[in-house]
Amino acid sequence: MLQIQRMEEHEAFLASLANGHPIPIAHLNCDACRLNVSSLREHFPILARQIHDGKPLVYLDNAATTQKPVSVIEAMNQYYRESNANVHRGVHYLSEEATRLYEDAHKKVARFINAKSFRQIIFTRNTTESINLVAYTWGRSHIREGDEILLTVMEHHSNLVPWQLLTQQTGAKLRFLEIDEEGLLCMDQLHELLSERTKLVAVTHVSNVLGTVNPIHEIVEAAHAVGAKVLVDAAQSAPHLPINVQGLDCDFLAFSGHKMCGPTGIGVLYGKRDLLEEMPPFLGGGDMIRSVSFQESTWNSLPWKFEAGTPAIAEGIGLGAAIDYLTEIGMGLIFAHERELAYYTHERLDAIDGIRIYGPKPRLKGGVVTFDLCDIHPHDIAAGLDQEGIAIRAGHHCAQPLMQILGTRATARASFYFYNTLEDVDVLADALEKVKKFFRR
Repeated sequence: MLQIQRMEEHEAFLASLANGHPIPIAHLNCDACRLNVSSLREHFPILARQIHDGKPLVYLDNAATTQKPVSVIEAMNQYYRESNANVHRGVHYLSEEATRLYEDAHKKVARFINAKSFRQIIFTRNTTESINLVAYTWGRSHIREGDEILLTVMEHHSNLVPWQLLTQQTGAKLRFLEIDEEGLLCMDQLHELLSERTKLVAVTHVSNVLGTVNPIHEIVEAAHAVGAKVLVDAAQSAPHLPINVQGLDCDFLAFSGHKMCGPTGIGVLYGKRDLLEEMPPFLGGGDMIRSVSFQESTWNSLPWKFEAGTPAIAEGIGLGAAIDYLTEIGMGLIFAHERELAYYTHERLDAIDGIRIYGPKPRLKGGVVTFDLCDIHPHDIAAGLDQEGIAIRAGHHCAQPLMQILGTRATARASFYFYNTLEDVDVLADALEKVKKFFRR
């Protein structure tokens, strides 16, 4: 009975998380919430590599990109071996087969984030292009001088620069929701910043630096109350936790394939259908048209209106395979595992003298732990860890304004995925002690 009760709590927790509500304080820790990580690691050939004179690879740079399972690699290889043809172009067998595989990938993404229709799923190159598409099409049509766009100070450059460009072109103004000392959004400022001038709120779901999981549902409700639209940067959430766009009620949502076991060169933009229908095309050319004359053209139906030219067919098929893989594992189990890793990493790193961890405590974050060590430059930390076979990220993490607020120019970041282990964390902590000893001697 206790196990059933815990599973019911776990399912309620995941439903709340998918709809963008704050993470419950309780840390669920039951056998039903655990993954067989050793078995899953066998699906990733690269994790068996040894580097630097036989050091086992410990890959902790998953917020930058994740590794690829054999099923994804083989899905792309199979397309090239057996089905290689252009889509939406021919009536021959291979073209029809490739078209079916490519369109099926859109449908898999729609189910993955609980969109009403695959026609709301636009394939782009990455999260950055998805956000730029909205800025270029919806933004140019709806943002005027005197309007305001609300962002947060924790945004990735990809969810900042496109809006800077748009406001420079239109005369609109950017406003920013701040963070507190723990790295959480100052939600008491939200209603002060929102007004009838606010036309868009663009916010990250999970910070790529702090790991903070933001209360998207609350932000969406407040934005919609003043008539503003909401774009969610889900680059760091879609790979790690359940997403329900209908529950979130966001107007746009963007993420990348390469951060969720898929290939590079493929991203996703979800949008509410009425918005996508009214938006002008992003690029002009083949496949996004219905008819063309010398003087004018009409546009194809969604989502093809926004997918001009020959698309990334193999990459789309690879993303579909990645979603199949993640779905089979279970996004809830993935998040629970990464949260356990975050707890353990805080515990091990807090025991190292001179470590400072940025962002909230593990109960309020995903699988990202950003830190510095004494006065050692983060690039030196990363280089030292690399010699021990450990891959982390060092730098400003494409969030220079946030670095200024944190009072630093760069940090070190360990970011986890479901194939990481508690032993990986032990290797990281032990190696940091070596790095500290080397640079402080």
